[in-house]
Amino acid sequence: MRFLVRDRLLGIGDDYWIEDEHGCKVFLVDGKAMRLRDTFELKDTHGRVLVDIHQKMFALRDTMVIERDGEPLATVRRKRLSLLRNHYRVSLTDGSELDVSGKILDREFAVEYDGELLAVISRRWLHLRETYGVDVVREDADAALLIAVTVCVIHLAEKERTDG
Repeated sequence: MRFLVRDRLLGIGDDYWIEDEHGCKVFLVDGKAMRLRDTFELKDTHGRVLVDIHQKMFALRDTMVIERDGEPLATVRRKRLSLLRNHYRVSLTDGSELDVSGKILDREFAVEYDGELLAVISRRWLHLRETYGVDVVREDADAALLIAVTVCVIHLAEKERTDG
């Protein structure tokens, strides 16, 4: 499954569609403006909220939380020591973890579970300017969760770049 995401996606208060490889709208990222914390909703084409994404208010490191149906699903934060590449850890509520690493600000990174590739995020395959792809490698993977992880990681990296 391949999805196309526009770089403008992370503008708080704006809504952006994520399309499949055929140009059909699949997910809507609804950025919520005028909130104390950065907040997004990932919706399907019928307007149903699939996951809520928000910044954790009181944390030592910038942290994003992904919820489904009001219940926590995952927490995304940067790993402390990652000198050469950007590394983020996604802690799922079932105790498992996803590892996200690569050139996050360049939109070139991978999402792995226990050493197995789940998704590749890349601008390389695309000729469209300001667009990157999310290629979900495993068919049984939760595409909405992987899109939400992508939104969180890029948002945290952008925030760190502008704050640092």
